[in-house]
Amino acid sequence: MYNVFHRTWWKPNPKWPNGKEPHAGEKHYLLHNVDEESAVDFCKEWNERHDAGWLSDKAEYEEA
Repeated sequence: MYNVFHRTWWKPNPKWPNGKEPHAGEKHYLLHNVDEESAVDFCKEWNERHDAGWLSDKAEYEEA
């Protein structure tokens, strides 16, 4: 079983190029205890519907 979440992959930092530095942000859970196929499908759909924005906010999944 898997949990689905989204998080950013950058954080603002004016001292870095383009004003941001690599940083795996806090996980914000969207689904819990789903099978892998459902997790993959949900992530694909969520990422298509949501603009990742400047800090690259994307959905992903992990084992529960």
